[in-house]
Amino acid sequence: MPAVIFPQLLLCGLFTPRPDMHPVLEGISNVLPMSYAVDGMNEVLKHTDITANFIRDALIVAACALLVLSLGAATLRRRTA
Repeated sequence: MPAVIFPQLLLCGLFTPRPDMHPVLEGISNVLPMSYAVDGMNEVLKHTDITANFIRDALIVAACALLVLSLGAATLRRRTA
């Protein structure tokens, strides 16, 4: 778990703005779901209404969560008697 969360925490834009990162790191950051979660929370802070960017970010985070849960369920061993 730390091997998955720690890089996302460093690259999601909490400590350093993503546009200020090296282009390779920024590109990697653009495909990590935590970056979209942080962007969605920033949209909530800036706007009082629901924006298209917030909906996009929420859908991407939800899709990643569904994908991870599906992969986890698919790789579990079935124990039937």
